[in-house]
Amino acid sequence: MQQLNHIPEHVAIIMDGNGRWAQAKGLPRTAGHVEGVTAVKRVTEEATRLGIKYLTLYTFSTENWNRPVAEIEALMNLILTQLEEEIFMKNNVRFRMIGEIERLPKAVRKRISECMERTSVNTGMTMIIALSYSSRWELTRAMQNIVREGIAPEDITEEMISQHLTTNFMPDPDLLIRTGGELRISNYLLWQCAYTEFYFTDEYWPDFGEASLRKAIEEYQMRQRRYGKTGEQVTNEE
Repeated sequence: MQQLNHIPEHVAIIMDGNGRWAQAKGLPRTAGHVEGVTAVKRVTEEATRLGIKYLTLYTFSTENWNRPVAEIEALMNLILTQLEEEIFMKNNVRFRMIGEIERLPKAVRKRISECMERTSVNTGMTMIIALSYSSRWELTRAMQNIVREGIAPEDITEEMISQHLTTNFMPDPDLLIRTGGELRISNYLLWQCAYTEFYFTDEYWPDFGEASLRKAIEEYQMRQRRYGKTGEQVTNEE
């Protein structure tokens, strides 16, 4: 790691390529999702070691409800069986979820609520899963709530919109990583990623590990985040 004092506070990841990883090995797509859970555990532990404060994982989008029923059922069963509190308690990690929780099966909602409650005492990194989530859903919901509150249009600010999002408890991502070779962000944290640094890799998510995360962060550390300013201004402020 080039700069131990320049670790991104918040890393968001689009965990793509589980199905293609499995198909390339002649396995059913569900086998890729199972192996993807192992990658989540590796990356969670490494992120904790590196000092990352927030790790947000795109687990299941609202668009994913259009996938075959058997694959959806397998994914939901994985959440029930693999959402182990041990990984959180061992690493002092707090667990949170963002997304349309009402659409999830009752057993999954119960498991998620239990895990959030029991890990709420932890004081280390916060790991968030985006489940039944899409940014357009989130923004639409925020606008609806603002209207319901009777707020005048001229009183609506960027800060107010941010406070009405499901992510209002965490900072915007510093770094967004997408695995699997695709070069898009797929309706993920659109508002929050206005000034996020993007890192794309061809590596499928089940193969993504500790070294992969460090490589992404090393790339992030070589970039200059200007937020609309000139490079000279940023250099003078540092």
